[in-house]
Amino acid sequence: MKKLIQTGLLILLLLAVTIASAQQKDKYVMVIHGGAGTILKKNMTPEKEAAYVGTLTLALQTGYDQLQAGKTSMDAVEAAIHVMEDSPLFNAGKGAVFTHEGKNELDAAVMDGKSLMAGAVAGVTTIRNPISAARAVMEKSEHVMMAGKGAEAFAKQAGLTIVDPSYFYTKERWEGLQKALAEDSVKTVLDHGNKKSMRMGTINKDYKFGTVGAVALDHDGNLAAGTSTGGMTNKKYGRIGDAPIIGAGTYANNRTAGISCTGWGEFYIRAVVGHDISALMEYKNLSVAEAAQAVMDKVEKMGGDGGLIALDAKGNVTMPFNTAGMYRGTVTSAGKIQVQIYK
Repeated sequence: MKKLIQTGLLILLLLAVTIASAQQKDKYVMVIHGGAGTILKKNMTPEKEAAYVGTLTLALQTGYDQLQAGKTSMDAVEAAIHVMEDSPLFNAGKGAVFTHEGKNELDAAVMDGKSLMAGAVAGVTTIRNPISAARAVMEKSEHVMMAGKGAEAFAKQAGLTIVDPSYFYTKERWEGLQKALAEDSVKTVLDHGNKKSMRMGTINKDYKFGTVGAVALDHDGNLAAGTSTGGMTNKKYGRIGDAPIIGAGTYANNRTAGISCTGWGEFYIRAVVGHDISALMEYKNLSVAEAAQAVMDKVEKMGGDGGLIALDAKGNVTMPFNTAGMYRGTVTSAGKIQVQIYK
């Protein structure tokens, strides 16, 4: 009987170790997104799908390598977003969409979950990696946000890579603008007198490409979040979206979660999405998944679309979206990478 009991205890111990090991493998240390929108498999060639998966995988691996080397969550976020900013596939950095005037105007933000320090840049046209400029604003200035020429001058002074605006040109994005301009002229006639159209302009959801973003959790338990974007195709009047707005498109707090959003920015600003998720977790004790879904439901009810990524301080991740697809991926503490595109 004694031997039987000992055997039973040994089995229970092994089971507990197995469960603990499985839970450890499921702890996420980074989540990224490359935008949400009308992303359908039927419209995607095998080559382009492979390119997206490859770049997202590289971004996750790059961020994970930073964490494994003992670097901070902010280092991991910046490194992962660099990969996506340097790729023409995504609407950030090299792949940024064009404004109505035919320019590439970039926005970015970062936030540190431990200190609640944050930095952002908006409407910049010559900074190769806006996410690094946002970090420089956070770490090397007394401000939170800088815009336009002032932000560019600051970035140059901070030693960041400055490029000619032509660096951001891609044929695909330019053709996207031409198509949007053609439809814009038609819509101006068709929508004349429609109050909602006059208020919102002539935005066509099909030309609203997403942002890129990352959230990481480092070995010290600190969260960081970052978001970078080229905004909306055919945007007018110096429009700035939610990505560089702390508490809207970007937010991080060690007490709750790190969040990066992608979608129709006007709605994310009005819903204060990032901070609202954090507040629901802190004040109502909702899980990160429950809080994120509740806020996404609110955005959808308001008329907005898009998605978000969120990672809490315990390594739980959620990636809700209400569009046809969202480029997204995760990596666990064990280094397991998973990338998804469609619903």
